[in-house]
Amino acid sequence: MGDATFADGAPDRPLRLWATDAEDLQVVAALCQDAVLPASEMRWIASERRFAMLLNRFRWEDRRDAERVRSVLVVSDVTRVGGQGITPGDPDTILSLLTLEWEPGEDGQGALILTFAGDGAVRVEAECLDIRLSDVTRPYAAPSGKAPDHDA
Repeated sequence: MGDATFADGAPDRPLRLWATDAEDLQVVAALCQDAVLPASEMRWIASERRFAMLLNRFRWEDRRDAERVRSVLVVSDVTRVGGQGITPGDPDTILSLLTLEWEPGEDGQGALILTFAGDGAVRVEAECLDIRLSDVTRPYAAPSGKAPDHDA
């Protein structure tokens, strides 16, 4: 039996993904590309060693309609969080997520780099790559009515 593909999934079922290596992260990054969120929807919960974001992600896995869905992205075993070009906690600052990248360090440690449009970035240092993406609402029509287009 081979790996699952997007075609294998039911289009109306919520995604529940877990990334523990670079290959897994590529899938999560592709699904999170062009997600939007207010800066106030990012939290580092130091006592639980978790970083979480509530995203409005475009549903790249089902392009029949231009839809978004609210999703939670959680990074576990976090030791430190830093950023540049972003005002943490500002509900009026809307961020557009471009990509997620893992910078490996020693002994499995590393940093997840979240790059946003407009030169903003967040660096989430962690003991290992452990990321979960979970849809938490039903899909809804994208306010723009179309898919993000990077050629425009």
